[in-house]
Amino acid sequence: MTVDDANSGGSSGAEYPTPHHVVDHTAEPTDDPLAIRLEQLILGADRRYTPFQAARTAGVSMDLASRFWRAMGFADIGQAKALTEADVLALRRLAGLVEAGLLSEPMAVQVARSTGQTTARLAEWQIDSFLEGLTEPPEPGMTRTEVTYPLVELLLPELQEFLVYVWRRQLAAATGRVVQAADDEEMVDRRLAVGFADLVGFTRLTRRLEEEELGELVEAFETTSADLVAAHGGRLIKTLGDEVLYVADDSGTAAEIALRLIDTLRHDETMPALRVGIAFGTVTTRMGDVFGTTVNLASRLTSIAQKDTVLVDGAFAEELTRSGEAPVSEAQVAEETARAEKEGEPPPVYRFALQPMWQRPVRGLGVIEPWQLRRREA
Repeated sequence: MTVDDANSGGSSGAEYPTPHHVVDHTAEPTDDPLAIRLEQLILGADRRYTPFQAARTAGVSMDLASRFWRAMGFADIGQAKALTEADVLALRRLAGLVEAGLLSEPMAVQVARSTGQTTARLAEWQIDSFLEGLTEPPEPGMTRTEVTYPLVELLLPELQEFLVYVWRRQLAAATGRVVQAADDEEMVDRRLAVGFADLVGFTRLTRRLEEEELGELVEAFETTSADLVAAHGGRLIKTLGDEVLYVADDSGTAAEIALRLIDTLRHDETMPALRVGIAFGTVTTRMGDVFGTTVNLASRLTSIAQKDTVLVDGAFAEELTRSGEAPVSEAQVAEETARAEKEGEPPPVYRFALQPMWQRPVRGLGVIEPWQLRRREA
């Protein structure tokens, strides 16, 4: 899959879709005794209500309750008695925020959807990658079901506390970025550097590698990318198997992340080559995702980049030179160096270099002039 084919985000007529995490709940609640015991342990309550009874007890219309549940990713279960006091409390809280005027009804649904999508993916990952390995029977003759319940009982409070801690940390960081915005419009439509990093030849790899090998490769790529983006001050927006989307508040940060990603994967013999595209401009943010022409352009730049290279747009190049991270040209460096030597001052130091490339038409965006970004030799 290439970036050009897959997900080039935007509110400007591009193909980049809003992600939807589909939660695979069965239509009817399970009657498996262990599953019911685990559900009671995790939810901390017994099944007591049908959906209609839960909505009525919470003082919420059935229509609104259904919209909240679907937004959270839960399947319709008819009128099976499968809901608990926790479900009633969740409905009452969301409805109470709307009644108090703190949230509009559409915003409350968005809160439900964003929370449901994020935690569904987290829960699936923890079960698939974490609990599965830990619940292997430690002794011959023991079944996994005999191990699972006490393990979940021990892990649940610790994981819950850790989840709340991380959420509070992330909320504090996101709130800080909002209050530092120059004006109210920047809270939603902000100027950011947007980067796409794409594994080269991934489609060929899918035909050659076994499923387990492919899964390990994707996990290694996502882990490496997430660590590098976070360590150098960017924010990982999403991973899509063979590509990652990240943003940064300034061009220098985005450039450093891109080049470190290229260098890291180049020295890893198990990984394919990488290519990166970065654009700078106004970005619309919704539910943790980013949209707009800037996102589209970053995606298109990635699709035309050669392996182990970083292509950026003109706005990003201009921002990089304006901030003093890269020279306009080598002639400028020579002039500044000569002037510094004459005046007995240290020569200028730039982290990056930019090389203009041939103009070319890009589908949906007209003619663009990309620049190749590289680290400048000292």
